[in-house]
Amino acid sequence: MKTKVAILEDNKELLKELKQTLEETALVEVVAWATSSAEFLAKVEQTKPDALLLDIDLGGDSMSGLDIAHRLKLPVLFVSGKTVEFNHGIEDHNINSVVPVQHITKPITEEKLRKILPKFIREIEAQVAKNFIYLDFSGTKRNKIATDTIVYLGTDKAGGSESNNKQIFFTNRKPEMLIDFSFSKMEECGFSKNKFIVIHKSFRVNVDKIERYQKSHDIEVTVIGTNGKAEIKLLPVSENYRKSIPGHRV
Repeated sequence: MKTKVAILEDNKELLKELKQTLEETALVEVVAWATSSAEFLAKVEQTKPDALLLDIDLGGDSMSGLDIAHRLKLPVLFVSGKTVEFNHGIEDHNINSVVPVQHITKPITEEKLRKILPKFIREIEAQVAKNFIYLDFSGTKRNKIATDTIVYLGTDKAGGSESNNKQIFFTNRKPEMLIDFSFSKMEECGFSKNKFIVIHKSFRVNVDKIERYQKSHDIEVTVIGTNGKAEIKLLPVSENYRKSIPGHRV
């Protein structure tokens, strides 16, 4: 199955050429294309692409390609004729992103695309493989879990100070218990340190699941509780970790 891509380019003629050139490579399937951020976001919602091809400078648009990439958090191939001007923005997005990020300069040719697309697609495929991890719960072993369904991990307070067990909370299932699980081993188990951040010595939280950062320095997340119903949890943020919560500072 080909990688599904969505294209955003504010110049109609360049958009038409880019779409045609992409299709001629036969490496991807173009499922959406647009000249404005509003139109693009609506089409992305409908078509669910695997990756984005974004012009960075969208003229008089209210958003830039960098803004779109930050909002959608999908693998992105930036397209720009102003490489030097946007280098810092691309580099910053790449550093803070957990998905593949590539850049290609205009003018776009089929030869350029044939060189960069295979690498980009391989990175996306590798990322997809990393989106699942295997965890041992109390009573069951090697459970395949999509990382996007994990909201947070917390220490097992009921187990007492000597317990090394952790509770894990999800968006789509009741919480489970991780037996003898150390926070220091999370990366070895497949958790991304950029995606699962430290907010307190007792909690590791999926940064994409933070819904609100309150003035009381609690974060709000929604999980499925032990009764199988959605519930809101407030988790404390220690002073040392408050600056590590992107976009949620008060």
